[in-house]
Amino acid sequence: MKFTGTDKYVATGDLQMAVNAAIHLQRPLLIKGEPGTGKTLLAEELAGALNLPLIQWHIKSTTKAQQGLYEYDAVSRLRDSQLGDDKVHDISNYIVKGKLWEAFTAEGQCVLLIDEIDKADIEFPNDLLLELDKMEFYVYETKERVVAKTRPIVIITSNNEKELPDAFLRRCFFHYINFPDAETMQSIVDVHFPQIKKELVKDALEIFFDVRKVPGLKKKPSTSELIDWLKLLMADELSRKVLLEHDNSQAIPPLYGALVKNEQDVHLLQRLAFMTRRRG
Repeated sequence: MKFTGTDKYVATGDLQMAVNAAIHLQRPLLIKGEPGTGKTLLAEELAGALNLPLIQWHIKSTTKAQQGLYEYDAVSRLRDSQLGDDKVHDISNYIVKGKLWEAFTAEGQCVLLIDEIDKADIEFPNDLLLELDKMEFYVYETKERVVAKTRPIVIITSNNEKELPDAFLRRCFFHYINFPDAETMQSIVDVHFPQIKKELVKDALEIFFDVRKVPGLKKKPSTSELIDWLKLLMADELSRKVLLEHDNSQAIPPLYGALVKNEQDVHLLQRLAFMTRRRG
């Protein structure tokens, strides 16, 4: 069972090695990298490539670790007791299973995605140490122990918004997805647009990487934004013509809204273009 990428996902050699090493070691794979570098998509494509079900747990700032295990719905039980419902006598009727419970009790192996773990409270990773290490947890309300039938393949993503605890890091296999170079990006574009004109891709990639190199840019465009931009360029003949003609008088690239996402960066590119015209 080895992952080598898919028809829709270009995985570098280093990334393939990291995925397969984590599977072999039976450790969670912690993936970091810039937003838009395919961290979440990796779990989806891995599940598809290995023909395994995917269970996704998307983390928010308000998410608690306990929610991944289970939640006890005391409010519903109180309401049912007031209505005289017989099911109140069985507390298991009010236990809501979390994503880890689903993964632990799945028929056969599955892929469990814990997405953007750095969004949660700093104690969130520590609260899952035992569960991810031993692949089991205890349900106090029903006095039962939930143990994984088959150890899931765990993919954990982080955008590096906050540091993760050392104790948590020790239990993971780590990989940082570097931003794709021009050659890898060309391969990614070819996967999404196999029929696109090479000249358009060449010029678009030059502009894309030039924009990323601009000093002081608040948000650099990502891979997903490049794909969106190319999709728009292919649908807009006028913008495609502007791009292919290398019109340096343009303040910023055509259809720049797919690449540049805040007004500070727009103004920065406009100032740079103005200075370039004056020097020209």
